[in-house]
Amino acid sequence: MIRLIRAEFRRLLTARLWPVALLIAVACGGGLIGLLTLLGPENFDPPMPGLDTEAGVRAILGMVGYTMFIPAVLGTLAVTAEYRHRTINFTFLFAPRRWQVLLSKLVTYGLAGVVYGLALTGSGAVAFFLGAAAQGITPGLSTGLILELFARLAVNMAVYTLIGVGIGALIRNQVAALAVVGGYFYLLEPLLAIIPGVSRLYPFLPAGATASLTGFSYVVDAAAEGLGTTPVQLMSPVGGGLLLTGYAAVAAVLAIAVPMRRDVT
Repeated sequence: MIRLIRAEFRRLLTARLWPVALLIAVACGGGLIGLLTLLGPENFDPPMPGLDTEAGVRAILGMVGYTMFIPAVLGTLAVTAEYRHRTINFTFLFAPRRWQVLLSKLVTYGLAGVVYGLALTGSGAVAFFLGAAAQGITPGLSTGLILELFARLAVNMAVYTLIGVGIGALIRNQVAALAVVGGYFYLLEPLLAIIPGVSRLYPFLPAGATASLTGFSYVVDAAAEGLGTTPVQLMSPVGGGLLLTGYAAVAAVLAIAVPMRRDVT
């Protein structure tokens, strides 16, 4: 297992994808949050609560949740790239116990997801506090709680990476897997949050669990107000965290179990 994990990290560090991914993380974290903080949520159309309120701070940090599909894409590529380039044949020949190969991928890319999340939230935290200080605004939440919310977002990134690995194990075709990840996390989930009746399922989806964990419900509440429907009731932060843990566990089981029963080609 140690040799396999080392090999996965070697593969990870020699590929150009993850350095680019870390740049994307900094852009999504420092760039997006910094821009939103400097513009001021109260100046948006429609206006949002200001940074001097708890709702305003949570709204700004919650916007990062819409970039969660990126680590899911990276996790998907971790598996589908091997099938696309046929390197999975050599991997399983040198390590015939497939469960060890797949477990090493989960460990490696789970840790990579944590690094991605720390890069995103670390740059985001710096941008947030600098932006608030530049405008002379005291945030509506304490520094400790803000940092805790950033830490929760970092953990979310790791979970979404594992979900991506599970999707890659289920759908080996790279184009199809990426289409599913992008279409579901970027389009379908936000759409489900605003459809009357169907929106009741939203709290139990990965996006709803993330919103519960971070306490970000502004967009869902605003959509419900605009449609004249009852706002979706999110779970508690503990419930959201447990649900995300469950999604990560299911993704891990699928990532190990499915390739065990399939032919490589």
